[in-house]
Amino acid sequence: MRTSGMPPMCDLPVGQARAMLAELSGRSDIERIELPEVRDLPVPVSGGTITVRVYRPEPPGRRLPAVLLFHGGGFIVGDLDTHDRMARYYAREADAVVVSVDYRLAPEHRFPTGVEDCYAALCWVAAQAGSLGIDPGRIAVTGDSAGGNLSAVVSLLARDRGGPAIALQALVYPAVDLTAEADWPSRREFAAGCFLTARDIDWVRAHYFADAAAGSRDPRASPWLAADLRGLPPALVVTAGLDPLRDEGHAYARRLSVAGVATEYRCFSGTIHGFLSFGGLLDAGREGLALVAARLRAALHDRQ
Repeated sequence: MRTSGMPPMCDLPVGQARAMLAELSGRSDIERIELPEVRDLPVPVSGGTITVRVYRPEPPGRRLPAVLLFHGGGFIVGDLDTHDRMARYYAREADAVVVSVDYRLAPEHRFPTGVEDCYAALCWVAAQAGSLGIDPGRIAVTGDSAGGNLSAVVSLLARDRGGPAIALQALVYPAVDLTAEADWPSRREFAAGCFLTARDIDWVRAHYFADAAAGSRDPRASPWLAADLRGLPPALVVTAGLDPLRDEGHAYARRLSVAGVATEYRCFSGTIHGFLSFGGLLDAGREGLALVAARLRAALHDRQ
């Protein structure tokens, strides 16, 4: 947030941090694409109900694949509106129904609530495929930052819990190691970087977990710690060259590949954490959005 003239998010009360991100997202320069159908629907989850926003790129009729979008924001901030333009872009460019998930946030709902909300949303989409006009055999997941973490974790859960099947996990600058011991070189090199700092990561840990020491070592929080990555969906992993999370994302992509998972890795050098949100301003943002959308489209439409 340093380049925006706004205070560091980690110095703000949670409510103010959420309001600041909402204001920033309101300035988004990504084109707001008009779609024929956008609707909010309730999804039952353990202990309550969450909302998903369903984006359809064409009027009902043709059965389309689906993309579940888990927004970023450190599990604490962000919502359906902060990622609305990104969702619209993916719906049009991937030719898919995008289901953006408003999972419950910390600290009101600490780990693993958000994780289980996202997995429940995946199961709901598969179960409601008929009414949603979705092909349940063609579902992908994607997300940025915390949403990349959730996409990786939901892919692990779908494998371990017997489905639903996922055609692609598109992980955009994912946080895959939330342990206090995480000592990746890029964490040190960019500890005082733009839009994400070491202090921000500590702030996330303090709010996300009831017991950070134990919770952060659960693979549902730190997928890097999963003992076995075999049998996971094909993956696209995107990182930013000036991002504290760069090295753990790269290492996770390597582990996926070694485990036999078809994996594509792309690092956008010279860019910062969150660069896809500047897809209307930065060349790298436009290229990143286009890359993710193209890989989603290929994974989902080649399965017909």
